[in-house]
This record gives sequence, C-alpha cells and structure tokens, in this order.
Amino acid sequence: MPTLKKTLLLFTLLSTLTFAKFNVVASYPYLGKIVQAIGGDNVHVKVLASPKRDPHFVIPKPSLIPAIARANLLVANGAGLEIGWLPPLLKSANNPKVRIGSQGFVDVSRAIHLIDVPKSVSRAMGDIHPEGNPHFDTDPHNVLPIAKLITKKLSAIDAAHKNLYAKNLQTFTQTWKHFLHTFDTGMKQCKGKKVIQYHELYNYLLRRYGIKSEANIEPLPGIAPSSKHTLELIQQMKKEHITTILQDRYHEKKTAKFIAEKTGAKVIILPHDVGSVSGTESLQSFYTTIEERLCH
Repeated sequence: MPTLKKTLLLFTLLSTLTFAKFNVVASYPYLGKIVQAIGGDNVHVKVLASPKRDPHFVIPKPSLIPAIARANLLVANGAGLEIGWLPPLLKSANNPKVRIGSQGFVDVSRAIHLIDVPKSVSRAMGDIHPEGNPHFDTDPHNVLPIAKLITKKLSAIDAAHKNLYAKNLQTFTQTWKHFLHTFDTGMKQCKGKKVIQYHELYNYLLRRYGIKSEANIEPLPGIAPSSKHTLELIQQMKKEHITTILQDRYHEKKTAKFIAEKTGAKVIILPHDVGSVSGTESLQSFYTTIEERLCH
C-alpha cells in the first residue's frame, strides 16, 4: 500500500509539472493580449496595470507581488513608461528570473523606432521621457514587431514549446496583416485632419496616417493646463480652424469641454489601451474603436 501511495503521488507530481503553464506577467493589457496570442494555452498571463488608469502612475499594490514572484517572463512596455511603479514591485518580488536585464525580462520598446526623443532633458520641460515617446501601442503597425520579440523570448526560455510559439506567431501575423489592410483603408479618411491632444498619447498613430497634432492641452508633459495656456489654445484653434480635440480616459475632462464650448470643436474620447473604454476588450476592437471615433 505505501508503494502504491508513493506511485500515485509521483504520478500526480509529474502530471502537475507536465501540464503546468508558463507564467508570464505583462505590464499593460495590450501586451497581455499579444502574449496570449503567441503563447496560447501554454501560458498563463497576469496583467499588472488597469487600462482605466494613467499608465504612468500605477499603484504598486502588494497583491501584484506574488504573480511577479512566480513569473518565468515579464513583458514591459519600456521607454520609461513603468519607471515610477515597476521597480519597487520587482524589488519586493525578489525573482531573479525577471529582473531588469535578465533573460526573463522583455522590454518591447527595443523592437520600436521611438519618436519624440528629446535633445536634452530638464525639469523645466515637464515630465518628459528621455528615451522617447513610450505610447507606441496606439499605432497597430507596432504590434507585429512586438509579437516577434515576445516570440523570440518565449522560445529562448521555453524551448520545448518553440515550435508552438512559431506556429502561433505565423497565424497571428497573417490575421494581423489582414486587419491592418482594413484599418489602413479606414484611416485614409482622416488624412490631413487637424487635432489637439490632452497628452501626446497618439503621436505614433497620428504621424503614420497624416493627421496633424497642432497643440496639447497640457502646456508641458504632466503639467496641468493653466488659464493662460487654455485661452491661448482657444485663440489658436479659432485662427487655424482646428475642430477636433482628442481626450483620453484618465485625464480631467473639464478643460477639453470648456475649449470645445468656446471653439465649437468636437471632443473625441479615444482609448489608449485595450479595455480602456467600453467595447475595446480585444486588440482588434481597441484599434477599430480608434478608427471609428476619429474618422467617422
């Protein structure tokens, strides 16, 4: 009987190891969706940040630490976007597998040509990102380079399933290229449009599709709009016939509403990540919502 118990225990242990999923932590929802598409049923994905809050200022809650402590891979946006909240979590989790610079840490900004890189950095310029604009997820053409980098990392760490990851990448690439063709066609209607933004969240998207971002409601990154700056903005919009204001979910909305009332401009609330507004729970619906709200 003891031998039978030992055999059953060993079988249970081996079964658990065989079917255990590869643990991946993603800093933001859009990254979680890409990881899931590549990893499929072989991965368990935990997303750290809520899509409904400012991605710069995520509260490093203790409840997030266990997932990082168990992780085999951590996928981060990079370009300084997580600098204010991820390091304390990594320190508390004390998981050498996913420390910054380790094999299990992926900075997807390395797959992107960053724009808006400042020539110099000082506090007088506001809360700027020295490496460049980190909000590259708003351009759907950046999804495939990110997916390829994630596939490379997954395959290196979990070599037993590299063929699965390669196959999933191939399927995802075909699907995404088809989606991009449809998306690009829809965005053609927006070419030449003039807009202002609250924060420079959409620069990658706007530049790709020939949409002109003329000014920001923030006088400087991370600095609340002053009365003087707001009045100057109203005059600029009237003079240059700017009729569209791009508002994200998490910044205050009173200023955009006030400017719209004074200029007759339309305020469009755009999602900045998967799940940030209703109806954007998938990668495709995230980008489709941007195209529909901006170009129709």
